[in-house]
Amino acid sequence: MKLSYDRGRNIAYLCLRPKTVGVETIRVSDELNVDIAPDGSVYGIELLNDNEQLQAADGGKLVLVDAADGSEVAMPFADSAGPRQ
Repeated sequence: MKLSYDRGRNIAYLCLRPKTVGVETIRVSDELNVDIAPDGSVYGIELLNDNEQLQAADGGKLVLVDAADGSEVAMPFADSAGPRQ
């Protein structure tokens, strides 16, 4: 799994599977696209206007949570204005 961020276009992309061809994009809303692989599995999730979406939750941090024990690791998520505090 890979999370990438394009500051110039203000887009975050969570890629869940290895690179493949024939991906179909489903537009869920003005701010969310879901890419579906040919086998029907989710290939990736694209957040448009992402600094607004990501800044709203967790103070602009990416928080990884281990569901088994509840432990968390937080990382700042940078936007076009630089790293968030």
